[in-house]
Amino acid sequence: MVELKTNTSIDAMHAAGQVLARALTAVRQAADVGVSLLELDEVARGVLREAGADSPFLGYRPSFAPTPFPAVICASVNDAIVHGIPTAYRLRDGDLVSIDCGARLDGWASDSAISFTVGRPRPADVRLIETAERALAAGIEAAVVGNRIGDIAHAIGTVCRGAGYGIPDGFGGHGIGRQMHEDPSVPNEGRPHRGMRLRHGMVLAIEPMLIAGGTDGYHAAPDGWTLKTNDGSRAAHAEHTVAITEDGPRVLTDRG
Repeated sequence: MVELKTNTSIDAMHAAGQVLARALTAVRQAADVGVSLLELDEVARGVLREAGADSPFLGYRPSFAPTPFPAVICASVNDAIVHGIPTAYRLRDGDLVSIDCGARLDGWASDSAISFTVGRPRPADVRLIETAERALAAGIEAAVVGNRIGDIAHAIGTVCRGAGYGIPDGFGGHGIGRQMHEDPSVPNEGRPHRGMRLRHGMVLAIEPMLIAGGTDGYHAAPDGWTLKTNDGSRAAHAEHTVAITEDGPRVLTDRG
């Protein structure tokens, strides 16, 4: 069941989204060679705490997970696609890092992700990240009243496949509101003009995930959370929480 949000609720979700935007910006600024993933998690915790927000990630345990998630960010490095658990691993020159984070303020959740490189970037990584951001922008552009979920999926998939990248099967975006994961599912590939029609008040987390090797295969790491590419190639992830409105898509987690 899809819950349509009121304009007041969307404003409240925007407030949560702006806390999240500050957290991701702070994490990006703190990320450098020699900084540990646990230290980045603490940076995000500090921003949430200062804003009076909490984390929808911390303690979250979906059906596939062997344990509750122990952090407020997912930190996925190099061949990790999503759901990386922050550890004592210290960032190295040339690492590709994807940070996914959520914030909950006054009962409303937001969800967003960024990918970036640390130290000297590899040109191939820069292209991968830029494509993830273009795919996200294309998905957001398609998120208008009267379109369908398939139009968002098709827009994302067209950018990713057109650049020669893989898309992990079965993973994509989702509705969001009082809960971090709500209906509907938002695939990263699909046929246009198919699926649920988009209406004013729907709020979606749109999140393309790209695999550099061009294959779609992935596997779970021993921690039971982290998803890694089967071919060992690098991955990137980009995400925004977006409200569907009569005035067009409203990005609630915009980082300015």
